Amino acid sequence: MYADVAEKFAAYFTSCYSHNSVNQSEALRDEYVKMRTKYSGLPCSKASFDTELVSKIMMGLKRGKAADIDGLSNEHLSFCHPILSVILSRLFNLILFSRYIPLGFKRSYIVPIPKPKDTRIKAMTCNDFRGIAISPAISKLFEYCFLECFHSLLVTEKNQFGFKKRR
Repeated sequence: MYADVAEKFAAYFTSCYSHNSVNQSEALRDEYVKMRTKYSGLPCSKASFDTELVSKIMMGLKRGKAADIDGLSNEHLSFCHPILSVILSRLFNLILFSRYIPLGFKRSYIVPIPKPKDTRIKAMTCNDFRGIAISPAISKLFEYCFLECFHSLLVTEKNQFGFKKRR
């Protein structure tokens, strides 16, 4: 019984996170590759992640969040030995300058969260859930450090309102 439920969730969320049209997917990929050929690199070559930045971001991570796929949580980073911020700042600088994202940063798992407020009233289907991806804790730390350094260079469309500060 539980295997059937798990298979239905897996099939539903696989369909949610895949492209709707093979042609559109290929067109978007071609557009990306075309734009990438004109890319010349980061506008500021002196940018780097120092230990102070990594330590500040580590201490500011929200606690009580789900552990990542390897069982590492934000609490592990917040309460770790101070040498970790030195090591991670070096790792993050290597990532920045080599332009290579470690494969472990790309691993996550999806947790289904119920949409309705009162789930006891009706029988639920797969459509009554939304999926959230739980990313690796160190990957999130890298993203926060990256945003801290480069937020002025990152721009979104005017029509986007969700996930924007002060919106």
